[in-house]
Amino acid sequence: MILTVTLNTALDITYRTPALVPHTTHRVSEVVERPGGKGVNVARVLAALGHEAVVTGFAGGRTGDVLRELLSGSDRPAARSGRPRAARPVDALLPIAGATRRTVAVVDASTGDTTQLNEPGPVVSAAEWTGFLSHYDRLLRTGAEAVALCGSLPPGLHVGAYAELIRRARAAGVPALLDTSGEPLRRGVAARPDLVKPNADELARLTGSREPVHATHDARRRGAHAVVASLGPDGIIAITPDGAWRAAPPGPARGNPTGAGDSAVAGLLSGLVERLPWPARLSRAVALSAATVLAPAAGEFDARVYEELLPRVTVTEVPRRAGG
Repeated sequence: MILTVTLNTALDITYRTPALVPHTTHRVSEVVERPGGKGVNVARVLAALGHEAVVTGFAGGRTGDVLRELLSGSDRPAARSGRPRAARPVDALLPIAGATRRTVAVVDASTGDTTQLNEPGPVVSAAEWTGFLSHYDRLLRTGAEAVALCGSLPPGLHVGAYAELIRRARAAGVPALLDTSGEPLRRGVAARPDLVKPNADELARLTGSREPVHATHDARRRGAHAVVASLGPDGIIAITPDGAWRAAPPGPARGNPTGAGDSAVAGLLSGLVERLPWPARLSRAVALSAATVLAPAAGEFDARVYEELLPRVTVTEVPRRAGG
């Protein structure tokens, strides 16, 4: 079982318009609602890949109710491709007094560009956080092979929340992947997670460098066992104890990038529990990310495109740095 933690879940709403023009009225040609938040997206992709995935975190209010209904009943990419329906993630979300947030993605069909609007999320009380820690510990002890800690922190939680969850995972012997930003990322890296997956901007803010190889090495020296950084259309770079690699798709993918990084996390986690070598994990992560850009909503990927792209991902070794 792979556990994903989304402390700031969301109801993802995607609007598609023929063209997005500021200061005008728009007719929406398509509306898609999906259960969202980074860890939820990761779990849905893991389930589509055939892994048992458990979703935990918080959900509250009417929006939280809708999210949980969609999580239990939403269709899967594999089903649309003509294959048998993949298993759904297991809902282990905890109820909260505050209302789950919404995120709105507006897709401009004329350009393929996406504008994202994210609400901040509900306030989490000290009692709700204490209850979650006990719940999390139980889940770690009941067969978790890995845990992904993903996304922003809702109001009310301290910036060291992910660091605390990493330390508890380490104590339970469960590998932890961290995918967040800002001070929670800085604190979390210092807690020595097994893997950190920032994007280029998050990596630059963490290290002060925009040179990918230097910045990724720097992030690993700060405490992470391995660092895999997303470089957008250029793929990913990985610095690990076993070596360093770049992985790139065969060409740019035009579409909605929302959730592409979450699909990469699912690729990395599934490769970890399957004990794949790093180049194979990175190829899977890049192919899933590109296939998600071409899908209509976050937490989905085009299975046919994924299978076509996987053997075409280029993985090249990065020379080791002295002291790296």
